[in-house]
Amino acid sequence: MKLGVNIDHVATLREARKGVEPEPVAGAVLALLGGADGITAHLREDRRHINDRDLTLLRKVVHTELNLEMAATAEMIRIAKKIKPDMVTLVPEKRQELTTEGGLNLKKNFKQISGAVKKLKTSGLYVSLFINSEEKDITLSADTGADAVEIHTGGYANARGRNQARQYKRVASAVETALKLGLDVNAGHGLNYENVKKIASITTIRGLYIGHSIVSRAVLVGMERAVREMRQLIRDAADDNRNRN
Repeated sequence: MKLGVNIDHVATLREARKGVEPEPVAGAVLALLGGADGITAHLREDRRHINDRDLTLLRKVVHTELNLEMAATAEMIRIAKKIKPDMVTLVPEKRQELTTEGGLNLKKNFKQISGAVKKLKTSGLYVSLFINSEEKDITLSADTGADAVEIHTGGYANARGRNQARQYKRVASAVETALKLGLDVNAGHGLNYENVKKIASITTIRGLYIGHSIVSRAVLVGMERAVREMRQLIRDAADDNRNRN
């Protein structure tokens, strides 16, 4: 199972002072040295954290998987075609939100999203859609022609007790449904050092995409160690799953 590290919040810390440090690209390099399989960066319309310069440099230094999160807009499609990330993940975007609040509204925006998928794939790009764990959203994702989906795990991450168990089952069911439809399946949002192992035990997931928790821990212990620790939790979950079976 891949671990993609989102470095947006390294850039968030930089932008708190509108200065030059910490350097997001250096954060990405250290994450890779710590065992990350790839780097994720969200280029937002308002450029509140990652900016165009960051993305250009990331493409030069990330030789594993560079995952560009972006809205399905004409501007972002042009940028993706120029930068040529290894994966594009289409996400919803609201100006006032602190972070992505949920999956794409595929029913409402199907024409726009499917059009964006077609344009990106015509340029040879691998496209994933960030979606909620709803069967209808998975079916619509397949209908767009996307290569993959990323299941939103925020509901699971924010839940407790029995409700978290129910949310976990929803994620597991969504993974199974997406695989049956021929989609690759990723997962992410809200995953941290306390809750990641349960999701990582779903070994058919292609990759987990984690940012805030890793960057938060990196402030205290360093990026390489923070990534190594998350990488180990994911390995432990896979080992536990094999032992049970």
